[in-house]
Amino acid sequence: MSSLQEEAPITPTKRKENGVDLWLKTTVTQSLKHAVSAVPASSLSGGTASPRTPSTAAPSEPTTPTFTGSQTLISNSADIVDRTRLLNDETLLKILSFLPDSQRKSNRLVCKRWLNVQGRLFRYLRILDWEFLESGRLTSSFPDLTHVDLINGCVVTPVGSSICLNHRFISVHLDSGVSAFSPSWRLCEENLLPAEIVDRGLRVLANGCPNLCRLAVLGASEVGLISVAEECPTLQELELHRCNDNVLLGIAACSNLQILKLVGNVYGLYGSIVSDVGLTILAQGCKRLLKLDLTGCEGSFDGIKAIGHCCQMLEELTLCDHRMDDGWLAALPFCENLKTLRLLSCKRIDSVPGPDEYLGRCSALETLHLERCLLRDKIGVRALFKVCETVREIVVQDCWGLDDEGFSLASTCRRVKLLYLEGCSLVTTEALESVLLTWNEVEHLKIESCRKINDSEISPELSNLFCDLKELRWRPDSKSILAAGLMGTGIGEEGQKFFRKS
Repeated sequence: MSSLQEEAPITPTKRKENGVDLWLKTTVTQSLKHAVSAVPASSLSGGTASPRTPSTAAPSEPTTPTFTGSQTLISNSADIVDRTRLLNDETLLKILSFLPDSQRKSNRLVCKRWLNVQGRLFRYLRILDWEFLESGRLTSSFPDLTHVDLINGCVVTPVGSSICLNHRFISVHLDSGVSAFSPSWRLCEENLLPAEIVDRGLRVLANGCPNLCRLAVLGASEVGLISVAEECPTLQELELHRCNDNVLLGIAACSNLQILKLVGNVYGLYGSIVSDVGLTILAQGCKRLLKLDLTGCEGSFDGIKAIGHCCQMLEELTLCDHRMDDGWLAALPFCENLKTLRLLSCKRIDSVPGPDEYLGRCSALETLHLERCLLRDKIGVRALFKVCETVREIVVQDCWGLDDEGFSLASTCRRVKLLYLEGCSLVTTEALESVLLTWNEVEHLKIESCRKINDSEISPELSNLFCDLKELRWRPDSKSILAAGLMGTGIGEEGQKFFRKS
């Protein structure tokens, strides 16, 4: 080769893009496209843009850039980060709020600033690790939380536990020891955090999240609840498990509370007592209550009467597995604005309600909901329908012991517009017809899974009533529906061919 021959210029080969390059081009660029375009050019340059003057110099030849692919990528990514610094936190937060939820996790990985700003978009969290709350990382990462659930975090999980107990209130990991399944078992008593630790975590939460609106906690004392009441004046909904009369002193400090759920005694998990003393303290402190849920709570006529006198705005009362003394039904008429009454999983209603002249009626009541209750005591059922004479809707789901005699007591409620029966296996078509014909305003009828209500027993009077209804859902027998659906398909019929080995 001649020495005068020119060597061919070495051109840099194009570097293959990796996952980071593609992510920077797509996610970051698309997320900031509209934000950066809205910033004036003068602010991007750091000063006031001066008007351009025509240049008299001759145009020069375009020069070939000498940067490699990696250098260009680094300069572009640094330019993008610098541009986000021009936006304040409020503007960046507003931009990120318009992005779909599927991009939130990836956006938090961009930088520390995006991680902190993105945390302000979260409003609800369920805590599983108590150390995350007590260390302050929860409030620093998510300062604008409004709904916090601490129930599962208040339970200490045994090391190496492989048994999980799911309850409608809580999910608990159990030790495999035999002692946990003794006759007097309390599965959560030994695994709960002490009240002092729970109170300390509540103080951290109250100081870091002053805009808290809903809180669910287990095993707290009145000290921790008072700190929440002082630091979180906007708290409107509270769910407290394993509470007692002393704890209700702290709940009474929440003057703006509107929705309250108290869980006292839960069979097999933990035990606590809420009596008339606690209900009276609660009524005198929380006078703005709209909904009250009492689960596993004790009490009597005096406690319900105090709630009716003080909580005059109460519209919904739920009693789940109540331990009320006899005679508590006579106190319900003191709740003058009560619109909904729910009885869930109650083994009895009221064995000794008292004479009829002492039983008033809830004039504003609209809905009576009975679910998974034992309704064999006709005296309690009769007193319940007596107090709820003005009810508009009656819902009975999966209640045991409700036969024709007990259901016929509902004929005293003459203003019923909706009846919903589900899982009432002892109610017959004759009893249903006798009650429906006494109601002149019924418009909605729903019958499901009531095996003693048959289509063949419908009388002409009942069929005429069905024609005047606005809504009719008639599925009393699931077997007849299945047979009607399989008719003509050959399924369920006796086989005609048998295959044998030759």
